Amino acid sequence: MVRHEAMLYEKVQNNQVKCNLCGRRCLIKDGSFGFCRVRKNESGRLYSLNYAEACAAHADPIGKKPLSHFHPGAYVMSIATIGCNFRCQFCDNWNISQEREIIGKYFPPEDVIKAAKEYNCQGVSYTYTEPTIFFEYAYDTAVLAHKEGLFNTFVTNGYMTPEAVRKIAPYLDAATVDFKGAGDPEFYRKFSSVPSVEPIYDSLIEMKKQGIHIEVTNLVVPDIGDSMDQLEELAKWIYENLGSDTPFHLLRFHPDYNLTTIRSTEIKTLEEAYEVSRRAGLNYVYIGNVPGHKYENTYCPECQELLIKRYGFGIIKWNITEDMRCPRCNAKIPIKGRFHREGFAFPSPII
Repeated sequence: MVRHEAMLYEKVQNNQVKCNLCGRRCLIKDGSFGFCRVRKNESGRLYSLNYAEACAAHADPIGKKPLSHFHPGAYVMSIATIGCNFRCQFCDNWNISQEREIIGKYFPPEDVIKAAKEYNCQGVSYTYTEPTIFFEYAYDTAVLAHKEGLFNTFVTNGYMTPEAVRKIAPYLDAATVDFKGAGDPEFYRKFSSVPSVEPIYDSLIEMKKQGIHIEVTNLVVPDIGDSMDQLEELAKWIYENLGSDTPFHLLRFHPDYNLTTIRSTEIKTLEEAYEVSRRAGLNYVYIGNVPGHKYENTYCPECQELLIKRYGFGIIKWNITEDMRCPRCNAKIPIKGRFHREGFAFPSPII
C-alpha cells in the first residue's frame, strides 16, 4: 500500500483535520478515518490509503459511462479503487464500493496510460466506485493522460466540493453525474445515507462554470424513487442551470445488494419519465439499461431525424455530418469531440 498525502484538507485544533474533497467535509480525529473509509488522519496529516490500488480496470466503450454526446464510439481505460462516500442500499458495485479492506493491484498512473494506449483507448475514465474518494490517484493520472493526448472523464455521484471541481477542472473533460430517485432528499437520506443533496447541485454548477462537458443520469427506482413530480423538478433544474441540450439519461433499476425485493423498473414508467423530461424542455433524453429501445437513440430536436442509432453501448448507425449537423435540417447537434467508430461494443477486463 502506498501512503499518499491527501489533497484539499486543512488542519484544525487538537490534531484534527477537515477534509474538503466531498460534500460531507468530514472532521477527522487523529487516528480516525473519513466516512469513505479510505482517508486517515495520522498525527494531523490526512492520507489517501487507496492511491494506485486499482480494484478494477477495463477498456470500456464510452457509451457505458454513459456519455452519448462526448467522443461517440470512443473507448476509455476505466479504473477504480475501493471505497465510496455513499452507502447506497441498491449499489450494483457494492462488492468494491462498500469493501472495508484496501484491496487491489498496484496500477500507478504511468501504467494506466500505458494500458490505455495498448488497448487503443482514446481516454481514461474514473468510474465504478466514486472518483472523489480516489481523487489524488485520478488527478495524477489525468495530468499524464492530457500530456499523452488522452481525454479524462468522471462517473460520479456529484458529491464533491466546488474546490475539488476547480482542482481537477484543467484536466477533466467530461463528467457523468448520477442522480438517484430524481434527487429526492428523503430518498438520499434513507437509501444512501446522504444528509443533504445540495452539494450535488453546487458541484454541477461549478462544473458548468469550468467548461466541463456534463451528462446527467437518474436511476428510476420503482415505488420508492419514481415520483414524476420530483423528476420534473430535476429536469427543470437541469434545463435552467445546465441548459436544454444537456443529455439526460433515465436508467432502469435492477434489484441488487440490499434492495433485492424491489422489482425492476417497468418500461412504461421509463417512457413516462422520458415524456416528463422532454416537456420540461430537455432536448436530449435517453432511456438506459433497456437495449434496443428507441429512446437509446439520438434524434434531431428540430426535425426528429434519427441521427444516432444505438444498441446497448454500441453505435449501429451514424447519421450526422462531419461538422456535427443534422443532414436533414442542418441543425447544429451539441456533440463534443469527434465520432470514432460504429459497431457493437464490449468491455475488456484488465484487472
